[in-house]
Amino acid sequence: MEKNAYKINTLGLLGTGVIGGGWAARALHAGINVIAFDKNPEMKNWIEDSVENAFISLDALTEGMDVPLKGLLNFTSDPIEMAKKSDFIQENVPEDLDIKRQSLEIIAQVTDADIIISSSTSGFMPSELQKNMPHPERFIVGHPFNPVYLCPLVEIVGGKQTSNISKDIAKEFYQSIGMHTLMVRREVPGHISDRLQEAMWREILHALNDDLATTKELDESIVYGPGLRWSIMGMNQIYMMAGGKGGARHFIKQFGPALDWPWSHLKAPKLSEEIIKRFVDGTTLQADGKSISEMEKIRDECLVAVQRVLAKHDMGAGKALNQYKERLRKKLD
Repeated sequence: MEKNAYKINTLGLLGTGVIGGGWAARALHAGINVIAFDKNPEMKNWIEDSVENAFISLDALTEGMDVPLKGLLNFTSDPIEMAKKSDFIQENVPEDLDIKRQSLEIIAQVTDADIIISSSTSGFMPSELQKNMPHPERFIVGHPFNPVYLCPLVEIVGGKQTSNISKDIAKEFYQSIGMHTLMVRREVPGHISDRLQEAMWREILHALNDDLATTKELDESIVYGPGLRWSIMGMNQIYMMAGGKGGARHFIKQFGPALDWPWSHLKAPKLSEEIIKRFVDGTTLQADGKSISEMEKIRDECLVAVQRVLAKHDMGAGKALNQYKERLRKKLD
């Protein structure tokens, strides 16, 4: 497999759903053709509608940028047809190890050895998925974040048998459709970002279990404070700044002792019906009668606005947007 000779014209989707629809929209908007497989033929209309809705936000995000003609979307209920027509395959089937292995095995047997196969798994390690796969060196994890068409982060993780050139090709492809690639140094369950999110999620469940706060109050503790900062610089740099002129070392000296205090539970509580009820009732109340579709539109409009502001300062997700703009300019020249 030669990196420079690897050209991706068609992205194949093994499974659709919310994540698959997001991948489709992002690739199509970047001028890449997509062939989507789902065993349920009714998903054809679903993914077409999903893509059209996503284009509204993508067009707003890239307003003022020279973008290519959108790619063509095709749908099939035959995984082998999808595999044979794809230059790069993104798997998005349910988060079940056996289902993923079985689905991946089918397409791995009929694709050329140099076709990269990537999994969107949020938790499984690539070595678990590439076991017994033909040509396992071309398999990676490419873990995105919902909504895929607006959140640029993708974690690239290689397994024990993954080649470096496969990771490099995946990195180049993802960047070509506007993603920010985080090359995970070694595989661990949950990769990097989900492990951080899970730590906060455990504390949220404990707060609900202890009746410390409602879901609304817990979300307010994020969106009105640290959440605003995280989209700009992340936690580490923000903490360094909190150290004042003394920087990171002063921050550690001042707040490091708190790590020994019993602030967090770490281990998640048992998911009792009471916790589940508080979570369901609380989030339903927060929605204030809005449908999921209405909430998604609000979320997407805000994500577009934040990224466009960040782009002015070449920071955070705005930096990825600027890099994407430059790549498109070179591609269209």
